[in-house]
Amino acid sequence: MAIFHGSKVKIFALSSNKKLAQAIADYIGIPLSSCDVSRFADGEISIDIPETVRGHKVFVIQSTNEPVNEHLMELLIMMDALKRASAREINVVIPYYGYSRQDRKAKSRQPISAKLVADLLQVAGATRVISMDLHAAQLQGFFNIPIDNFRSLPIIAKYMKEKELTDLVVVSPDHGGVARSRMLADVMGAPIAIIDKTRPEPNVAEVMNIIGRVRGKNCIIYDDIIDTGGSVVAAANALKEAGAKDVYACCTHPVMSGDAMNRITNSPISEMVCTDTILLPESKRFPKLVQLSVAGLLGQGIINIIDDQGISSLFQ
Repeated sequence: MAIFHGSKVKIFALSSNKKLAQAIADYIGIPLSSCDVSRFADGEISIDIPETVRGHKVFVIQSTNEPVNEHLMELLIMMDALKRASAREINVVIPYYGYSRQDRKAKSRQPISAKLVADLLQVAGATRVISMDLHAAQLQGFFNIPIDNFRSLPIIAKYMKEKELTDLVVVSPDHGGVARSRMLADVMGAPIAIIDKTRPEPNVAEVMNIIGRVRGKNCIIYDDIIDTGGSVVAAANALKEAGAKDVYACCTHPVMSGDAMNRITNSPISEMVCTDTILLPESKRFPKLVQLSVAGLLGQGIINIIDDQGISSLFQ
């Protein structure tokens, strides 16, 4: 039994990102608790928790990245097991919230899958959700329980400041990311530019225009997710054609689907900076990739939650 600041606390790691979970546990100073995840012959998920959780504040760490549905079902089944085992609190740490891009109806007869996932988490027994850089801030309104939306901005800004780049401009890859890019620009003391793009179909982007001055500038493209790499590479190509110097791509969640690695490797992007909310296998690593850890940020946030302290100071 782990007693932390007077509370009975346990931290569990499911399958998606055990490396990050271990780093968070090491930061807090609590060992990861045992949890056996197995599959029946037909693929059904089975969870076995070999130690008591009765009366504990429990934290379950699981990103819902690829395979999204497998990781989501693992999480839901784990929460059901904890609820039935009389855990006092079930705090779900989802560094990357899958389905977050389906946060509204873009066309008739489309689902709002991000809301459905929020409902599933609450029905399964979550008492709090902790995530990082939700795709849209309004996702917090899908929950009737506390949800903490941590930001990677301090980590990425610190890394980029250490480069001591001059003639800098922060670029939002679309109109929806302007607020996010403006926050980084304020920290870096730089102006912003905006990529005006259209999406003729999912995961396909076409740059229409660049709003702002980028000629002769070092550009930082700042987004929450890099998936196929199509949008960020199209933006980088457009910036170079407009006379930009070096182009850096920064994001929180490196989804890196399909041929993203080769697409970015062969692009004019000098460096891709991301965090470890998603565990990248060796097959998705490449020389331009720099992955920063969010373990300290999430670990300190968990400590503050255990101690009933605020977390806003962690975003400074």
